[in-house]
Amino acid sequence: MKKITLDKQLKEKVPGYCLAIMSFDTEVTPTQESLKQEMEQLEKEMMEQLTLETLLKQPRIAAARAGYKALGKDPSRYRLSTEALLRRLIKGNGLYFVNNAVDIGNVLSARTQRSVAVLDEDKIQGDILIRIGQDEPYEGIGRGNINIENIPVYCDELGPFGTPTSDTPRTRITEETKTILLFITSFNGTDGLLQDVELAKDLFSRFGQMTNFSLEIVE
Repeated sequence: MKKITLDKQLKEKVPGYCLAIMSFDTEVTPTQESLKQEMEQLEKEMMEQLTLETLLKQPRIAAARAGYKALGKDPSRYRLSTEALLRRLIKGNGLYFVNNAVDIGNVLSARTQRSVAVLDEDKIQGDILIRIGQDEPYEGIGRGNINIENIPVYCDELGPFGTPTSDTPRTRITEETKTILLFITSFNGTDGLLQDVELAKDLFSRFGQMTNFSLEIVE
């Protein structure tokens, strides 16, 4: 796995910020029927269990929003990917079928209520620094240019490639992807993070043929 450093200034402003980062080989395929069923079941559960009001009171969502506020960012304008995903499910708008790896990432994010980044590790150049975003250019997948100032950003030698709000096309998963780097981001400490890792391993073992797994907790 690549060397990963968490910037001190980010940690000072959001003491609970930490990540589980996994690296593993997988086979990227079109979304199989069994995974579609898993996603449809998830949609049903989220609609039954949550409302837009109760979503904001979920401890992990509340902690992430508080983390953005501590960094000086409005979490209602720059939603974390997990909140945006759960809002979509609560409203009855189903998940898109992209490929097994991206779809598993969405299931994992909704179930853990944490932002999840599923990245092509081979497209990341050199070591990784996780720092506070500056006034710098950034393209989100399917979102065009977005303002990443004052939110956590994941950077390599070429610059930012991911955030808890949106990842970039540069490191996106394609059917040529062989090795995945997966980030699960917590804003309220490591409690429950290893259970989330176990869920990731279960999902990718069932639907993605995971091999050569390694894990690092960065805090």
